Amino acid sequence: MVGTVLELCTLEELAELEENDPAERARWVVSAPDPPGLWQNLAICSMKKTAALVSALNNQPKHKLLASLLQEAFPVLGWCQSYNVTKFKADVIAGLTIASLCIPQSMGYATLAKLEPQYGLYTSVVPPFIYAVMGTSKDMVIGPVAVDSLLLSAMIQKLIIDDSRADLTSYKSLVFTATLFAGIFQAAFGIFRLGFLVDFFSHAASVGFMSGSAIIIGLQQLKGLLGITNFTHKTDIISVMKSVSTGLAHQQWHINNFVLGCSCLTFVLITRLLGTWKKKLFWLPVIAPLLAFIFSTLIVYWTKAYDEGVVIVRQVKTGFNPSSVHLLQFDGPYVTEVAKIGLIVAVVGLTEATAVGRSFASLKGYHLDANKEMVSFGFMNVIGSLTSCYVCAGSLSRTAVNFNAGGETLVSNMVMAVTVLISLQLFTRFLYYTPMAAMASIILSAIPQLIKLTEANHIWKVDKLDFLACIGAFFGVLFLRVEIGLLIAVAISFAKIILVSIQPGVEILGRLPGTCTFCDVAQYPMAMKIPGVLIIRIKSAWLCFANANNIRERIMRWVTEEEEDAEGKIRRTTIKHVILDMSSLMNIDTSGIVSLDELHKNLVSHGAELGIANPRWQVINKLRLANFVGKIGGMVFLTVGEAVDACVL
Repeated sequence: MVGTVLELCTLEELAELEENDPAERARWVVSAPDPPGLWQNLAICSMKKTAALVSALNNQPKHKLLASLLQEAFPVLGWCQSYNVTKFKADVIAGLTIASLCIPQSMGYATLAKLEPQYGLYTSVVPPFIYAVMGTSKDMVIGPVAVDSLLLSAMIQKLIIDDSRADLTSYKSLVFTATLFAGIFQAAFGIFRLGFLVDFFSHAASVGFMSGSAIIIGLQQLKGLLGITNFTHKTDIISVMKSVSTGLAHQQWHINNFVLGCSCLTFVLITRLLGTWKKKLFWLPVIAPLLAFIFSTLIVYWTKAYDEGVVIVRQVKTGFNPSSVHLLQFDGPYVTEVAKIGLIVAVVGLTEATAVGRSFASLKGYHLDANKEMVSFGFMNVIGSLTSCYVCAGSLSRTAVNFNAGGETLVSNMVMAVTVLISLQLFTRFLYYTPMAAMASIILSAIPQLIKLTEANHIWKVDKLDFLACIGAFFGVLFLRVEIGLLIAVAISFAKIILVSIQPGVEILGRLPGTCTFCDVAQYPMAMKIPGVLIIRIKSAWLCFANANNIRERIMRWVTEEEEDAEGKIRRTTIKHVILDMSSLMNIDTSGIVSLDELHKNLVSHGAELGIANPRWQVINKLRLANFVGKIGGMVFLTVGEAVDACVL
């Protein structure tokens, strides 16, 4: 707006603006129009991009309007115009590569979600197709993920654990209903531009939450790895370890499961080391889970190990995704709780997927539209809930494989989905003999990439409060429950925001030699104080009931403090003017205004004047409404320099 005004000014008018005296510029500050209110600000923040989009569409010819609307809703219509055979070949190779990892992982994550293995495969068919036409990431691979699977099963099992009428069908009904609610929330976040809500789940909290969840996921795989029959439904580490120790003590496990699972895990980890050692063998750790899957199944089939205590998958249904509309539940006793679960899973899924998408977008140098991503994830989960899919998100491991395999576009997702669909149709009978220990080992092999010790160490070095959120989420997940850990992380993040915004921060400013810049004298010892003038910057973003009195008392201590003169005698400082630099102060409440009023009266009683410099829009408006500007005699200035000049002259 400023640039527009200046463009309309003539040279004479510009010269006149430059010649305005400080009093005129001070009037600009005081006579500013009323700022927008809270609800108006929220509306502006949430609907700004939507208004810009509508405006851009209205400026187009009518025959292009429909095409633009469709391209906005379905980004595939934009990038498909430049699609060619070379990209298709790369996407086919990448799609087949990630399918080899997706099939065993999806079945394993379905068991983690306490569902039959085919539901993991279903979730790797329909959602990737939806994302391919609506998503904006070129690399993200869609499907079931470990943390969402654990979160969903932990919270839903807690609901029905005491319900004697609950069975597998009831459990699936709640899972699909929670998936529907998650999709609705995600789509709403994107449509109403509310993506900033997801950012309350901070990066530090996410690191702690993911690491704690990874350890719980790993410990829960001991059930499959050891073949323990009776296992706890709780997710805290104490309950899980008790369940493991009880199973071992009562010999509810079989050594064959352990040997088979450890063999698969060792094979996968060795191939991963080889892939890291020789970059040309990057494909080896990708197909290793599938090879472990196939070989372990063949071994069990040929040796009939299932008669020797090895726990196998048994029935896996053949065919395409069946409809699950009839399983959605809106009138049961758990609807409200399931909606809450949907909201939590929606936020966690979006946080994880957005982090994955942005990291790979930055590597390739393209823009990821967060709001479109939320809409696409919402539609994926809504449609998925109708086709026997549970909550899906962007998978870090599969996305990394897609990136390394040379995937060019989201067609690789389609190729993967088609491959999984063919497997569902043709190879499910083979999966009957798949050992549960093999699936547990595949999940265990994915655990290390979720535990980010290096990142946690970096957070500790940079920001101790962030580390508190990280460690709070970690221990909350580990020793309480998954959702409690999430709540602790968000609560600590909120507390940090409040603490940082209201902490009573003030600093004394001095002028840097040879400049008109005023800086903190503690940070810049060479900055010179102005004799008789105390310049103070309020660092807090909000002057409110929580910090106003502390700030006032600190300022008065500086005004009345004593110092030694050149002869070593103690004398009282002679402060005639106190200037408050309010450039960092975003807002003020009535307690803050009352505190400023008391500060002004105290200064007057000590023979000093109070002035304010560079107040923000909301602040000066409230001070004007409270008649504070008149009480201080109009001592309001555009800059600290002008305030100092007015006091010295």
